[in-house]
Amino acid sequence: MPQRHGAVNKEVLAGRWARAHSDGMNWTDRFAQRTRLMRCSAVRELLQVASQPGIISFAGGLPAAELFPVSRVKAAADAVLERFGGQCLQYAETEGLPGLRDWIARQFSREHFTVERENVLITSGSQQALDLIGRVLLDEGDRVVVENPTYLALLSAWRPLGVEFLAVPSDSQGMQVDALEPLLQRQPKLIYLTPNFQNPQGTTLALERRERLVALLQKYEIPVVEDNPYGELRYDGKSLSNLLELDAGLPRTTHHAPRIPNHVIYAGTFSKVLMPGLRVGWVIADRQVIDKLVQAKQAADLHTNTLGQYLALELVTHGFLEEFLPVLRKAYRARRDLMLAALEKHFPKTASWTRPDGGMFLLVTLPGDVDTSELLPTALARKVAYVPGEEFHLNGEGKNTLRLNFSNAGPAQIEEGIRRLAGLL
Repeated sequence: MPQRHGAVNKEVLAGRWARAHSDGMNWTDRFAQRTRLMRCSAVRELLQVASQPGIISFAGGLPAAELFPVSRVKAAADAVLERFGGQCLQYAETEGLPGLRDWIARQFSREHFTVERENVLITSGSQQALDLIGRVLLDEGDRVVVENPTYLALLSAWRPLGVEFLAVPSDSQGMQVDALEPLLQRQPKLIYLTPNFQNPQGTTLALERRERLVALLQKYEIPVVEDNPYGELRYDGKSLSNLLELDAGLPRTTHHAPRIPNHVIYAGTFSKVLMPGLRVGWVIADRQVIDKLVQAKQAADLHTNTLGQYLALELVTHGFLEEFLPVLRKAYRARRDLMLAALEKHFPKTASWTRPDGGMFLLVTLPGDVDTSELLPTALARKVAYVPGEEFHLNGEGKNTLRLNFSNAGPAQIEEGIRRLAGLL
């Protein structure tokens, strides 16, 4: 990298001149320092391979495309274009379509607290929400608490900001909240977690741990980013209160509607319950946070896809989610059960795996001497793909783990793909 201060010696200048005139511009010397912290996403790279004919892919976090309601989307598009004409193809407000923000606000309001339009920002998927949150809240050197393992794309979004990740271990009931307090004493800027059907493990944070976590947020005055893309995809058990709701506490006697809880920044998306191609997500937060996120979004992309927002609003206000979610849950429950049965049937007894109550993923743990990154090329040669679990872990852990997605592959592919993987072991 170029020297920041002082003179550059003649040999360096000569070398740069030679490279520039022999091979064109030497872009390496032009990149910002933070690009050194950027990495290609293993998942995105694998998707290019996994899309090849004959590959059975358990790699991407993809919904089942054959379940997408193409005819309903077409009808919704026709209705939107007929009703709004060029308006739904025009530039839009950075904050998002007012009607869509109102719908989201109503969905998350409770008797004891009210979410208002001004608490909602529409984003280009929840991934942009995470990116914007990092931009407005995190400085170089800040500490961020995450569960270990954690969502890979969160690490990709915030690592270039120069933050220090503090890892909290997790188990079958989610983040081990009892291990959190010593890290909070180090004054982290944020906590990040996915409490429902976490990616990559598929685990869910137990209610008692949620309540304990919220108590710690209030004690230490530290905010949490609650990322909940899979919460509607529950197949077993009872839904648990989200952190946003728990932070509001018990109903208060007041003549004014209570403000939204301000320890929680909530990120949601339609990608897993409608279709990801819409690229429509949202953030719910205190108005001060939303105002700053709006400023960051204006610099990023001006606003979220206008037509996508209109389509999402048309679908959800005409009862489509009530029709479609049971279809998704039934299909994904069957695929989860089939994968668990196939693992029991084919995998060695030395392997173990999580048993998610919902979502799209499970995590397999193999004996400690197995490196799933080294195993991957052989798996791809046998036409089956997964994501090495090390990508999701901090502190060099997880080399003997792998993440499997069960929502995308069809039933016959799940059985055959697990059989192929078992053959490698």
